[in-house]
Amino acid sequence: MAEKNFLVDHLISEIKSGTFQLDKKLPSEHILADQFNVPRMVVRKAYEQLQDLGFIYSKQGKGSYVQETKKQIPLILSGDVSFTEKMKEFQFSFQTSTIFCEEIPYDKKIFQSLEVESDDQVFKIGRLRLMDDFPIALHTSFVAKSTFPEIEKDGPDITSMFQYYRQRGFVEFGSSRSTLNVIFPTLFERDILQCSSLIPLLQVESLCRDKRSNQVLEHTNIIYRSDCFTYVI
Repeated sequence: MAEKNFLVDHLISEIKSGTFQLDKKLPSEHILADQFNVPRMVVRKAYEQLQDLGFIYSKQGKGSYVQETKKQIPLILSGDVSFTEKMKEFQFSFQTSTIFCEEIPYDKKIFQSLEVESDDQVFKIGRLRLMDDFPIALHTSFVAKSTFPEIEKDGPDITSMFQYYRQRGFVEFGSSRSTLNVIFPTLFERDILQCSSLIPLLQVESLCRDKRSNQVLEHTNIIYRSDCFTYVI
C-alpha cells in the first residue's frame, strides 16, 4: 500500500509539473517497476487509481496516457444569482437537462424547511448541468405545490428555477441556512455525473427565500464535481 501511494503521489507530481504531457504515453508498467524496484502489480494498481482520479486514461493494448485537465469554473456560492446567470457571465458553453420532476413522500426535514404541512404535495425537480456536453453538477429543487400550483405540469420544462420564479412575480431572492459537505458519490451520482468513486463531490444545501415576503420558495440540494470547479466563498 505504501509503495503504491508513493508511486501515485510521484506520478501526480510529474503530471502537474509537465514532465508527462497531455496525450503522451506514460512509462510502461515494466519500466516503472524496474525504476522503483516494486512489483508490476503495484504499478498497475497505481495506474488504476490515477485513472479513477481522472489524471490518466488507458488504451487497450497500447498503454496509459495523460488526461486533459478539466476546465475550472469559478463557483460563487451565493443564493441571489442563478447558476444559469453565473455561467452566462463567465461566457461558458453549458447546457441544462431536466432529468426528473416527481412528487416525493413525506420527508420531515424537507417539509419543515419549506414550512408546509405534512399533507401538502412537494415535488423535486432535478437539472443536470453540462459543460461541453460533460456533466458537472446536479441541482435538485424541492418545491411545494401550495406555493406553485402548476409545478407538476411545469416542472419537466424548467431549466432555471429563478427564471420560473420571476415569471410568477418573485423578483428578489436570497439564500439562508446553507450547509456545505464533502461527500463521495453514490452509484446513482457516479452514473449521472460520469465520475469514479474517488472523485469527491461538494454538496450544498440551502433555502431560497423571496426577499420581500421572506417566504420559502425552495429547498435546494446541489452536488458539484470537485474536479470541475474552484470555489469563491
